Amino acid sequence: MVHLIEFCGHYAALDVESGSVHAIDKDAMSVLTFKNAGKTDEQIINDLGEEAREILEEIRELTEQGLLYSQCEIDGENAQFNTPVVKALCLLVAQDCNLRCSYCFAETGEYHGKRALMSIDTAKAAIDFLIAHSEGRRNLEIDFFGGEPLMNFEVVKAAVAYGREQEKLYDKNIRFTLTTNAYHVTDEMADFINQEMKNVVISMDGRKEVHDAMRKNVEGKGSYDKVLANARKIIDGRGDKEYYVRGTYTSDNLDFASDVCAIADAGFDQISVEPVVTGESYAIREEDLPQIKHEYEMLAREYLKREKAGRGFNFFHFMIDLNSGPCLNKRLRGCGAGSEYLAVAADGKLYPCHQFAGMEDFYMGSVFEDDVNQKIKQDFLDTHVFTKQGCSECWAKYYCSGGCAANAYHATGSIRKPYKIGCETEKKRIETAIAIKTFDEELI
Repeated sequence: MVHLIEFCGHYAALDVESGSVHAIDKDAMSVLTFKNAGKTDEQIINDLGEEAREILEEIRELTEQGLLYSQCEIDGENAQFNTPVVKALCLLVAQDCNLRCSYCFAETGEYHGKRALMSIDTAKAAIDFLIAHSEGRRNLEIDFFGGEPLMNFEVVKAAVAYGREQEKLYDKNIRFTLTTNAYHVTDEMADFINQEMKNVVISMDGRKEVHDAMRKNVEGKGSYDKVLANARKIIDGRGDKEYYVRGTYTSDNLDFASDVCAIADAGFDQISVEPVVTGESYAIREEDLPQIKHEYEMLAREYLKREKAGRGFNFFHFMIDLNSGPCLNKRLRGCGAGSEYLAVAADGKLYPCHQFAGMEDFYMGSVFEDDVNQKIKQDFLDTHVFTKQGCSECWAKYYCSGGCAANAYHATGSIRKPYKIGCETEKKRIETAIAIKTFDEELI
């Protein structure tokens, strides 16, 4: 399968199975378009003229080298994967929040239940569970999540201290991360985050008016000014440690490139801005897709322009490795939700990921028990690009791994039926990332 990319007047061909990317001209684009349509070489020469003959010869040589029209070597129907062990937990240490964001998938922290804070005993049991189920794997991950995890700061501190003790006893290396709205961050919290957290994710939506429209406090007032000040407090003391600012765009701000740039202008150079997944009035609709795709092109141009001017930033969705990339398991299965990665609710209940927390159909057990629900685990293990609807025929399958299972379920009712709008958005982001790598300064 060869996917053709036209981006701002430039052309590229992606050989899906080998991962090879070729910058091409308009004539080669025409030849490959006809070839993808099933036309023979003779028909292509007849339609496009003798000039096409040389291009067809080059295509033939690249095909023989396995760089164009290479074949899938995976038997999708009988694909065998290594059975993974648990390597990461998302601890919902605070099923409560000091903000009331309109689009919150977690129901502002309630997760389909009651507001609650995780006890230190439950947090310790979660760490014990992770170590016990990680078998021979040494490097493990724990993400403190919510709601707003800093509303349960004392438990976060105690859990990290306990984890540090246990990793020495069991020869493990635990990578702690934390996701925060940064609405209430003391100097002590900032220092602790920067000392103990391998990565920190800060939620901020971009321009002040956009952020304040969705991310309000419990009194219904905007949170931007306070979040910005506290985010800077964290990042200014972070040094070279990982972080990123993560925003959400809706149909109310389809000009989201301006929000990405606003975050960069505020002093942050590690950025991710994602489309909202919701059924509300501000949901992304199919009729929004042309504007969204255009916006990614505009963002790419600005991204490269700033990089050339020495004011560059990393945008999560433009970071793509065309030389190696993730392992095959990750390419086919994605994030590992339900098997390698589990979420722990405040009461210790286990779910495939934080976006399924509180949904009893996806209850997988408890950190106080020895095992997890094998049926649900197997269902997630058996969900990959060869079992998800339409994914095996899609050119983007090895980059998106079939998309987010939770987004698929919330949009379609099945983890194996991808969210169509999400697919179209992701494909444009992948094309944009490939174009940036392939054409670089030509796009400025």
